[in-house]
Amino acid sequence: MHKLGHPGKELRVCYEAGPCGFVLARHLKKKGIACDVIAPSLTPKGSGDKIKTDRRDARMLARLHRAGELTAVHVPDERDEAIRDLCRARTDAVQDLRSGRYQLKAFLLRNGYRYTETTAWSTAHMRYLRELSLPHAAMKVVLEEYLQAIDAASERIERIEVHMKALLADWHMQPVVLALMGLKGYQTVAAMITVSEIGDIHRFPHPRQLMAYLGLVPSESSSGGSRAQGSITKCGNGHLRWIFNECAQHYRLPPKVSSPLTTRQEAIPKAHRRQVIEISWRCQNRLHEKGRKLAARGKTRQKVQTALARELSAFVWEVMRVVIPRADGTRAASTARTLKPLEAAQPAAKKKGRNYTLKTK
Repeated sequence: MHKLGHPGKELRVCYEAGPCGFVLARHLKKKGIACDVIAPSLTPKGSGDKIKTDRRDARMLARLHRAGELTAVHVPDERDEAIRDLCRARTDAVQDLRSGRYQLKAFLLRNGYRYTETTAWSTAHMRYLRELSLPHAAMKVVLEEYLQAIDAASERIERIEVHMKALLADWHMQPVVLALMGLKGYQTVAAMITVSEIGDIHRFPHPRQLMAYLGLVPSESSSGGSRAQGSITKCGNGHLRWIFNECAQHYRLPPKVSSPLTTRQEAIPKAHRRQVIEISWRCQNRLHEKGRKLAARGKTRQKVQTALARELSAFVWEVMRVVIPRADGTRAASTARTLKPLEAAQPAAKKKGRNYTLKTK
C-alpha cells in the first residue's frame, strides 16, 4: 500500500472471497482504505479465456472493479461473524451425528440386523442397539465405536446449544431473534441461524432479492416469446436455504397458535410485539392455504416444501425489517404493501397456468 502511494492517494482494493475470510478487509478498513470482498461466482469471465494466473486475475479484478462490474459480499462485524461460526459449528455437529447414524445402520444392515419399530433413534432404539448380541468380537468393537461416536455428537450438539442460548442474552440482535421466534416453526436455534446468516436485512430492498440470495427462485431459460422455467437455482447461502426448508415443514399443519408459540410471542419486546403477532398469523394462513392448493394440483412434496420456504422468506424479511429500523430511523412497510403491484400481472399469468408465489390477497 505504501508503494501505491497510501496515505497520499485514495486507494480502492478488492479481493475474492475465500478461506482467508474478512480479516484483511477489516484491517484495510481500519487503515482508511476502501476494500470490497468480491463474490467469485458472480465475476464476469469470458468463455474463451483458458489462461489463469494470479497476475492476470489481479489485473482483471482491477479493471472490473474500476468499471463497477463486480458484486461485493456482505462483510459482517466481528461479533456477528463469531455467532455465525457458532451456529455453523452446531450444524457441523448435526451432520456428524447424521453421518454416524447412517454408518451404523449400514453396518447392521450388511450383517442382517434391522430395527423394525417406527421410532428410530429413540430411547428404545438406543437400548436395542446396546443390548444387541453380535457373534464376533470384531463386530462388537465396530458397534461400540459407532455408538460412542453418536453419543459424542449428541453431547456436542447439546453443549453448543447451551452456549448459543447463553450468548444470545448479550447479542445486539437479540430483539430480532425473539421476534423471529414469534413465527411458527422458529425456536432459538433456527432463529439465531437465520439472523446470523442474513445479517443486515436492509441490503435486500425487496423480498425477492432475499429469495434469490437463498437460491429458492426458479431458474429460467427464455428467448423471444417463449418462457421456460426450471428447478431452483440453489445459488447463494445453502446453509440458510436448508433452515428455511426445515422451518417451512411446520406450515403444512392447519393454522394454530399453540401454547409454546404463545409463550414465545409473549417474550417479544412490546415495541413490535403486536406487529409480529399479526405477521405470524397471516403467515400461517397464507402458507397453509398455498401448500394445500399445490398439493391438490398434484405437486410433489419437495416442490410444495420449496414453494413454502420461498414464501416464508418474505415473511421473515418483513419481521426483521419491522424490528430493525432503517438508517433514517423509519421502519419498513409490510410485505403485503410491498408486493401489491404484482397483482396487476396475476390474471394473465393465471391463464397460462403459471405459479407465482408472491401473490397477495
